[in-house]
Amino acid sequence: MTSALIELREHLLATPLPAIALTLAAYLAGMRLFQRLGRPSWCPPVLIGALLTASALWLLAIDYVDYRRGAGWLMLLLGPATVALGVPLYQQLPHIRALWRPILISLPPAALLAALYAVALAWAMGASHEVMASLAPKSVTAPIAIGITEQLGGSIPLMMGGLLITGVMATICVDLLARRFKIDDPRVLGFALGVNGHAIGTVRAFELGPAAGAFASLGMSLTGILSALLLPLAWRWFGL
Repeated sequence: MTSALIELREHLLATPLPAIALTLAAYLAGMRLFQRLGRPSWCPPVLIGALLTASALWLLAIDYVDYRRGAGWLMLLLGPATVALGVPLYQQLPHIRALWRPILISLPPAALLAALYAVALAWAMGASHEVMASLAPKSVTAPIAIGITEQLGGSIPLMMGGLLITGVMATICVDLLARRFKIDDPRVLGFALGVNGHAIGTVRAFELGPAAGAFASLGMSLTGILSALLLPLAWRWFGL
């Protein structure tokens, strides 16, 4: 890269516009490729967009810290987007009321296992405290997971990577297990996708229908609230 191009790149990176434009372009390209591939559950557009963004950062030699500083403006929209999921929840309120008992019984062990197995595997493999703290909130939606990771002393970039992998793997596993055990109730599928796959699972659930999407929103929201309340306490309790 010539000195003129480097100077131009540094000048552009002084504003958030290049990071925002790169992020939106990667996502739109991911959506287009996702449509062309026939909308496969194993390759959601957010995964394609993330790979395209990482490739662009590597090719243009842009430091991740500089990119994240600019793209931080988009992160501000995650909170309102999460709150907006209350609309489908309200629309499906009668179905949710009818199932409040199994939801309350199944949620705590599901959320606990989602955090526990990742931390246990990392601990067994000799991972550092920072790595374990980054993996603990991997099944929680990003706006809440960022706050939890900061409290536990983890790494935000590592947590975001774990979040992406978890969402994709949860989508694949829920689809496979649903076919294997012949589960076709959209409420069950949606709740499982929301608890284990956060926003990526919720997007997949909305593709299955409004009921699945609403229950995925519910599972994602409750998992986030429960994890935000209990994970920091459990972390201090075990002296991690």
